[in-house]
Amino acid sequence: MNLPFHGKKVLLRVDFNVPLDEHHRITDDTRIRAAIPTIQKILDEGGAVILLSHLGRPGKKRLPDGSIDKERFTLRHLVPRLSELLKRPVAFVDETVGPKARAKAASLLPGEVLLLENVRFNEGETKGDAEFARQLAELADLYVNDAFGTAHRRHASTAVVAEYFPKGKKSFGLLMQRELENAGKVLSHPDRPMTAIIGGAKVSDKLLLLERLITFADKLIVGGGMAYTFIKAQGGKVGASLVEDDRLDTALSILQTAREQNTELLLPYDSVIADRFAPDANTQIAPSNDIPDGWMGLDIGTTAREDFAKAITDSKTILWNGPMGVFEMPAFAKGTEAIAHAVAEATRKGAFSLVGGGDSVAALKQTGLDKEVSFVSTGGGALLKFLEGTPLPAVEAMEA
Repeated sequence: MNLPFHGKKVLLRVDFNVPLDEHHRITDDTRIRAAIPTIQKILDEGGAVILLSHLGRPGKKRLPDGSIDKERFTLRHLVPRLSELLKRPVAFVDETVGPKARAKAASLLPGEVLLLENVRFNEGETKGDAEFARQLAELADLYVNDAFGTAHRRHASTAVVAEYFPKGKKSFGLLMQRELENAGKVLSHPDRPMTAIIGGAKVSDKLLLLERLITFADKLIVGGGMAYTFIKAQGGKVGASLVEDDRLDTALSILQTAREQNTELLLPYDSVIADRFAPDANTQIAPSNDIPDGWMGLDIGTTAREDFAKAITDSKTILWNGPMGVFEMPAFAKGTEAIAHAVAEATRKGAFSLVGGGDSVAALKQTGLDKEVSFVSTGGGALLKFLEGTPLPAVEAMEA
């Protein structure tokens, strides 16, 4: 991020897609805080900052008359917290491009910050519209992208706008650099042994990631609902547990590749099972391959927690993406909590740990251990695509 910021206006794409309550109050400002170092660096070096971000999916959650719910999705709600974090006033304009945005940007002085309205209020954003991107580019001298969470989409404010700035006038922000460096560390030169922990509901959601990891991880831990597809594929009885019957052959193929690659693939030996999907369901522990009819696995069991924790604490590099069960319900959160504690313990022993994906990050915060790991990624889908080896449009545009 070595651009000549002094005296320049900088268009800075950030990811301020933060959760708000019914009163439009921020309930988790992690993403805003993550962008502060980049904003501060530009200001400290004499630049003026024009902030771009999206918030939610306003085009998909419209009012009854079909219009966008601007009060729900406006970035105006973020101004007080952003001003507080930056310790300076933040100006806001209720459009992204247009005469008001141009006038505000033109009058911006070094050290000042302007937040533009939600980029997704303009339909050209998600369509990657070149004209919308051109109008954004005209607002500033330089472009910085610090929004890793949107890097996998070819949107106007992430990928297309970068094409209007030549090399030497565009750069990744500090957060984006850290995201790419840390994910690259896991993929390119991990210290051994390297363990990947993959959870979540479906094999189909993580198929490309599983197929990639199986070729270079020393150990691959599979938990969550997807584990039962693997267990059923091997002939296990999984009761009413979530299973993708159309992915049984895929699961067998991954298991075969693991054997060929000498990768140890660990499935949960036992499970916390329930007679219904509810926080107050009846529960018991059962072998994961012998779950009674009508019962479903909703968390890993006590033996699985011990097995997985040992594999994790013996590792030097750890990637964690996805919970081990329905952690939102306290009765089924112990497995995910055990993983969080094991990752934190391994990190304290000197391992490098990368945690990414909304659910695993939420689970880590739920246990209060989010400061006890090496790096927590702000990108869910973007991190998955990067780890899968899929090119990220916003990254490619910066390198062009």
